[in-house]
Amino acid sequence: MSDPVASLPPLKDIIADHDLRATKALGQNFLCDLNLTRKIARFADIHNDDHIIEIGPGPGGLTRGILLEGAKSMTAIEFDDRAVRALQSLNDSSAGRLNLIHGDALNENLLRFGKDGNRKIIANLPYNIATPLIIQWLRDIHDNAQNAYQSITIMVQKEVAQRLCAPENDKHYGRLSVLTQWLCDARICFDVPSSAFVPPPKVTSSIVHLTPKLRTDKVAFQSLEKATESAFGQRRKMIRQSMKSYINIIHSLGIDETLRAENLSIQDFLDIAKGVES
Repeated sequence: MSDPVASLPPLKDIIADHDLRATKALGQNFLCDLNLTRKIARFADIHNDDHIIEIGPGPGGLTRGILLEGAKSMTAIEFDDRAVRALQSLNDSSAGRLNLIHGDALNENLLRFGKDGNRKIIANLPYNIATPLIIQWLRDIHDNAQNAYQSITIMVQKEVAQRLCAPENDKHYGRLSVLTQWLCDARICFDVPSSAFVPPPKVTSSIVHLTPKLRTDKVAFQSLEKATESAFGQRRKMIRQSMKSYINIIHSLGIDETLRAENLSIQDFLDIAKGVES
């Protein structure tokens, strides 16, 4: 028997019927190609016992893709009340598989959805809140290890994707690179051209897949966050200047003070943060 979700009206009709024009202030760009949204969902490798969490579903293009790729349980958090109304027909067709929340993802504790060990995030993130959301989820992973999320599959601006995955000595390497790769294996899956969106943004987007990894260090999230913020806040300066307050630790570790932040490895930053705590 076919999934009722597959019989819903085209997304362009849903958008027109609810006058759901993308709002720049909310960082909205809608994905309407179901072949593409299903491809994104497949990278998350959805299983029957997974609980999928989506942020900013808009008219529901990615939501449909996730459901059509076999999600049995999912939560979608939408801030825009217009989109919440537009999603009602999808909610009704989901046969109880979709839990639609009208709220602000920045204020939501995602760990209240699903259960430990079965949560996966799949989302086309609103451009204007992508970075704070990612850092919030990284903190969840740090505090709850692999019980927080099995994986995070997100669409972000290509520049953000490059920052998430950049190695040291790369121009894109920064605070987000260190925090992300400290806690997760990160890879860019594929790029999405602006023509795939309504309206088309002025930038290319990328799909990034993050998988939490086992770690043995006991470094506090806040300690590494502060160290990287100090280092990359003045990234063109040598660390003897940008990390002046850490200089004694840097000397004790034998790290060359004439290096710049982008030349330090993740382990270097961990050692510096650990030195503050000891």
